[in-house]
Amino acid sequence: MQGNRKQTALITGASGGIGYEFVKLFAQDGYNLVLVARSEQKLNQIADELKRKFGIEVKVIAQDLANPAAPEEIFSELQQASIKIDVLINNAGFAIYGLFHETDLTAELQMLQVNVMCLTHLTKLFLEDMLKQGYGKILNLASTAAFQPGPLMAVYYASKAYVLSFSEAIANELEGTGVSVTALCPGPTESGFQKRAAMEDSKLVSGQKIMDAETVAKIGYDALFDNKPVVVPGLKNKLLTETVRFTPRRLVTKIVRSMQESK
Repeated sequence: MQGNRKQTALITGASGGIGYEFVKLFAQDGYNLVLVARSEQKLNQIADELKRKFGIEVKVIAQDLANPAAPEEIFSELQQASIKIDVLINNAGFAIYGLFHETDLTAELQMLQVNVMCLTHLTKLFLEDMLKQGYGKILNLASTAAFQPGPLMAVYYASKAYVLSFSEAIANELEGTGVSVTALCPGPTESGFQKRAAMEDSKLVSGQKIMDAETVAKIGYDALFDNKPVVVPGLKNKLLTETVRFTPRRLVTKIVRSMQESK
């Protein structure tokens, strides 16, 4: 509770994968929710289930976050409904797999809009009210991809490097304000992510035992409420992110290329 008001969490990419697991965690803890994704039908199904099971309020906003106007439209709709956001989960994102000179430019610009521009825009919009009330939490979904260049997913890796750098910087700026920022940096995760990126045959995921979305979300959720600026789920992933710091960049890039290639 914030004062006498039940707190509200906004979650983007709420209809599946890590986002949906965040939805369940916040619902279980009694938060009201704002669910954002493209599929209104799927969101409504989730909302109906949560209302029945947990007795919480759930608002559905169907938006394609690749639309540059989406953040302002989301913010305006919530202002008109007098809904204050206490927790912002910038989970939405996707990847594109392939050689940069062969991948589709339009799709990559849309990816940057979702992964970088929308995340930044929503953070800017909701942060002001959080600072005024002296409380708020923001979680941005980065990736272990943020720690090194990624041949065959060059733009995606670069977008996640931005998310990590941005999150760490504003987490520092906000110290002592009552508002915290956490960058969640999972490795490959069981979700629809790989299928959408058309990278299911990549050595990075094919035949590998990878973490499930429920585990990743719970680790991120706990880190968010522990006010951790960065969390990397899993020992293997933690070791990877530390190892690249001491390895020549050119070699790191070659290793990542090898891991990304199809079997």
